[in-house]
Amino acid sequence: MTTTGTERSTRGRHAFSDVMTFTAPDDMTPASIGLVDFVFGEVWDRPGLSRRNRRFVTLPCVAAADAEGPLRDHVYAALNSGDLTITEMRETVLHFAVYSGWPKASRFNMVVDEQWERIHRERGSQTPQPDPLLPLVTPSDPLDRLASGEQAFRDVNCVPYVPTRDNPYSGAGILNFVFGEMWQRPGLGMRERRFVTVACVAFQDAPYPILSHVYAALKSRDITFTEMDELALQFAAYYGWAKASQLNDEIGRQKERVLEEWRTEGGVPQ
Repeated sequence: MTTTGTERSTRGRHAFSDVMTFTAPDDMTPASIGLVDFVFGEVWDRPGLSRRNRRFVTLPCVAAADAEGPLRDHVYAALNSGDLTITEMRETVLHFAVYSGWPKASRFNMVVDEQWERIHRERGSQTPQPDPLLPLVTPSDPLDRLASGEQAFRDVNCVPYVPTRDNPYSGAGILNFVFGEMWQRPGLGMRERRFVTVACVAFQDAPYPILSHVYAALKSRDITFTEMDELALQFAAYYGWAKASQLNDEIGRQKERVLEEWRTEGGVPQ
């Protein structure tokens, strides 16, 4: 069945309004037409990845791109639609800070606060108080915390080894905070953290982290093969085909690796 340009545009504008919770732009520049007709009319509606999970790929992309308008609009849409709770959004900011840096996360965090207040102002309601930060669910004793971080590192990365504790980067950073606390925080699920992380390491051009996090997401079955393929397409739409090409190639290699390991282990492929 042939789809006319008008039908494609109508479908895209409807999808834009559904995803973004406001009306699509009226200008007819090539960039706007591509955004509405392709990105919203085709990518966001694909069945391989839920709209909610597409948000966890899109948000880190627009935050890392220093794109003020898209960041504001996508934070607003994710919260206004109810796809993400404010707790999940704030945990996404923290996770983004670890994998993309605190300076960019600082702006992301300010936009979250602004848009959360805007949503309640538009609804004529008071902005609720944030969730309490304490007590932490992770151990307070330094040695227990490091041990907890080591186990979380193994679990998250699907490997039997851990980094050494003898330097600030791996001991105080990776084991103590990244895996000793952040990956264990209850405000965001493991699947959601995987989506955010894969997007972050992909736009950082970090070869080993891309390999390890794509592998772990697939090996753990937290993200299916189909979802990972769709993640690459969503990433391409928001961070460009060039970087997505590298991610897509690595996904292909890690699929083969995981399938071979499952065969060796007697597991059932996805």
